Amino acid sequence: MITSFKFKNCFAFDRQVEMILRADMRTKRFSSNISMINENLNVLKSVAIYGPNNTGKTSFINCVKAIKGTLLNKEIRLDANIFTNNPICYEAISFVYNQKEYYYEYKFDCQSHSYVYEKMAEILRDEHKNESEKVFFEKDTINDKYQCPSDLNLQNVLNIASTNNILIYTVQIEKFEILQEIKEILTSIANSMEIVDMNNIPNSKTVEMLKNKNEETNKIVEFIKKADIYLEDYRYEENIQFRVDGKEVDERILKNQNVMDQIRLVSVYKGREVPSIIFDSLGTRKIVALASYVITAIEKGKTLIVDELDSSLHFKITRAIISMFNNDVNKSSQLIATLHDISLLDCKKMFRKEQIWFTDKSENGTELYSLKEFSYEQTGVRDTTDIQEKYRKGAFGAIPDPDLISALLEVDMDENC
Repeated sequence: MITSFKFKNCFAFDRQVEMILRADMRTKRFSSNISMINENLNVLKSVAIYGPNNTGKTSFINCVKAIKGTLLNKEIRLDANIFTNNPICYEAISFVYNQKEYYYEYKFDCQSHSYVYEKMAEILRDEHKNESEKVFFEKDTINDKYQCPSDLNLQNVLNIASTNNILIYTVQIEKFEILQEIKEILTSIANSMEIVDMNNIPNSKTVEMLKNKNEETNKIVEFIKKADIYLEDYRYEENIQFRVDGKEVDERILKNQNVMDQIRLVSVYKGREVPSIIFDSLGTRKIVALASYVITAIEKGKTLIVDELDSSLHFKITRAIISMFNNDVNKSSQLIATLHDISLLDCKKMFRKEQIWFTDKSENGTELYSLKEFSYEQTGVRDTTDIQEKYRKGAFGAIPDPDLISALLEVDMDENC
């Protein structure tokens, strides 16, 4: 599970921002929304991110994509903030692996395409919850500082290792046991993150799982059926006949596998089988595509990160998906989602205060902050407060105030002139 993200000088974020997913145990409400790792560490199962357009929500998602790509040795897109004149981006992630919490950070020079700084450590806490760290390695080419306390041979290699990639991909890890362990940890946490954009979500993952016809297939079908109250069944039909103008067509003519897969998806309404690609709405098709990600995340303890989760979905479906993660049955999966639907801003029935986050822009730059940072004295918000109206009125910032009526009046006046 993820316990925090930090970004600085990345995309819209100029100053350092941090999202903390450790639960504040001074709050006793919604204990099911928390996964207890040990007596000193409790992690949030879900986070909702709100804010106006172009204030950093998608930048947050892109930052996470860059971390995942970096850890898996994939090509990444990581851009420095255009207003800083500084080419060096900073990213950090802390997470739980095998009941231990780790911390990994790096700096990437966008001009030279090089990793100029890396550090990996385990976060330790004593019985009084005081934190310390056990450093695995630190490779700082900016300040010419290199350390690996547990392996002096590796420490002597750090200053000559290439900077065109992170350490686990530039050194022969077979020679260093500690690097083998680090690579296992970092790639495992990267593979545990699934990142989805609801405005461009492929259904290929769902199609492949429907083909398998196993227990997971049944769970996906049940998920789809319950999300669409009129749908009686949903399946992938391998032996479907392809017809054009009433005549059967040899499917080998349809060379595009993706096209064939879309045609083979069948929905059943009132006992009648119909092609999903023709009869299902955009919302239903998005539910189909999302189903495999949700089921896989919950079944395998993954972190699902979704941009605009509520896009084309009824608010009750979005609420139900969030509730699947905020559930006692769920022990180790997480949901991090950007949202616009304020009906989901609910501290009475859904979220703890530290689960609601906002992005906003000010004269000082792009901000990322949680509802927990607002005291009762500031806003009159308690854990049980109905916060929707306060959000509408701008009590927490992060709300657009477009003067569209004036713009329309100006357009109308121009046309009359």
